[in-house]
Amino acid sequence: MTADSGAMIVTLRHVTREYGAAPNLVRAVDDISLSVERGGFVSLFGPSGSGKSTLLNLIGALDRPTNGEIELDGQRLDLLSRDELAQIRLNKIGFIFQAYNLVPVLSAVENVEFVMQLGGVPQGQCRSRAMELLAEVGLAGLEHRRPGELSGGQQQRVAVARAIVDNPALVLADEPTANLDSASAHNLLELMRDLNRSHGVTFIFSTHDKLVMESARRLIELKDGKIISDSCQASH
Repeated sequence: MTADSGAMIVTLRHVTREYGAAPNLVRAVDDISLSVERGGFVSLFGPSGSGKSTLLNLIGALDRPTNGEIELDGQRLDLLSRDELAQIRLNKIGFIFQAYNLVPVLSAVENVEFVMQLGGVPQGQCRSRAMELLAEVGLAGLEHRRPGELSGGQQQRVAVARAIVDNPALVLADEPTANLDSASAHNLLELMRDLNRSHGVTFIFSTHDKLVMESARRLIELKDGKIISDSCQASH
């Protein structure tokens, strides 16, 4: 996809990620070049072992490429130190995981506040922002429940609120609907589409779920670490 680089939130140039050594070398991502536009709603899909989770981890500064360049919001990730990458993850990227990854001893509002506290936001500001966002994702009245007192769909809504609370440049969602029933998955995707439209949040998903793929405006298919198709579909 070609466009003004300023319109792109993520750009990868000839990115490869290898694990192990010969003769057992695995090339999980194989010479991928890719750009994602700001405000995109993109789904990576493909069979297990296709490289989609590795690619998401590279974009999310959780892993480093063996070769190639990765640019996020105008900054080269492949040139940064471990500490600098940690700051990028804290300040520019929101993460939504299949297993929710909420802190079980914290309430919903405390889980959302936690990210802001790491960034040094004053406590009073943390609480008001977290309460406002939980209401926006449909959890008004449930702010003080712990994860074990919430359904899977409700826990994933807390995770969405936590992912966007610091207004990240990008949200990465790895199999976000995998542990949800179809109604909860549909509701979660509606919520993320609304956030994408109303707040301009860029979402990149890694998924096997046809519902997620149908919701995306752009579908990128991976196989054996390579992109084999990249297409746009009508927005919903």
